[in-house]
Amino acid sequence: MANKTIDHAITARTLKSAASDPTHAGILSFMRRRYTKILKDVDAVVWGIPFDAATSNRPGTRFGPQAIRRASAIMDNDPQYPFERDLFADMAVIDYGDCLLDYGNHQKTPGTIEREARKILKSGAYMLTLGGDHFITLPLLRAHAEKYGPLSLVQFDAHQDTWADEKGRIDHGSFVGTAVREGLIDPETSIQIGIRTHAPEDCGIRILYGYDVEEMTAGEIADAIVHHVGDGATYLTFDIDCLDPAFAPGTGTPVSGGPSSAKILSVLRKLGALNIVGSDVVEVAPAYDHADITAIAGSSIAMYMLGLHAAKLAERR
Repeated sequence: MANKTIDHAITARTLKSAASDPTHAGILSFMRRRYTKILKDVDAVVWGIPFDAATSNRPGTRFGPQAIRRASAIMDNDPQYPFERDLFADMAVIDYGDCLLDYGNHQKTPGTIEREARKILKSGAYMLTLGGDHFITLPLLRAHAEKYGPLSLVQFDAHQDTWADEKGRIDHGSFVGTAVREGLIDPETSIQIGIRTHAPEDCGIRILYGYDVEEMTAGEIADAIVHHVGDGATYLTFDIDCLDPAFAPGTGTPVSGGPSSAKILSVLRKLGALNIVGSDVVEVAPAYDHADITAIAGSSIAMYMLGLHAAKLAERR
């Protein structure tokens, strides 16, 4: 016990250090990263947006960031599989905490998210966001597009989210269509994976439907994504309902017929060729979960996103 510590999220002396907290105890930041709002010398920021007022079915994703953080504790102090490295040995990552939102004034939510995201991106750090419902991706795209220009969107989802909407309306089923109309994403280099519903329009975005994903190998799916997207600035968004409800029951709008968590994690691992400039994991609603199945899947997906970024940093350095 001499070299053990606890509450690494507040006691860590450096941003590049593994935690040694017992997995069942200690303060639960994402993977025990230090809780701080200081952005100096930070390579990647993890933060939460606890918002679910845009849901069209079951609410509860405001508790998603908490659940994902809790589930991430199991991965905090070992070399992270399948990256065969301690992701934090050479990558400084912080948990920025949550975005402060006024639960009684939802019209202010998009601007609040966008302003805070701009501040984080201005520091030069990569930003990984834990949702929250899928509406939050729209202000995140606005902040990223302001910095990088029109983005390629890689969206893992059971829904296209391209429904028409009134200007200023807050709805998690229309953010993609709005992003296309605002010029935030380039539909010709964007792709949706795992779609198992129909919307009136596809906005010119390529779709790999659920039955495509079922019949393709993980390698084939990854190749299709990489070849379609190319090397432009890319935003990766993962709606947990992309997975079959057997692997992610804790979500607001579950759709049967989706892929397993194992298959999709294998796909994510193979996306290292993409120029991913930002990412999010959304729609985890722990009230409908069982034994943290969905939260574990969400935290694993988030860890893979950090793993991809760590590999990119290693290439550059």
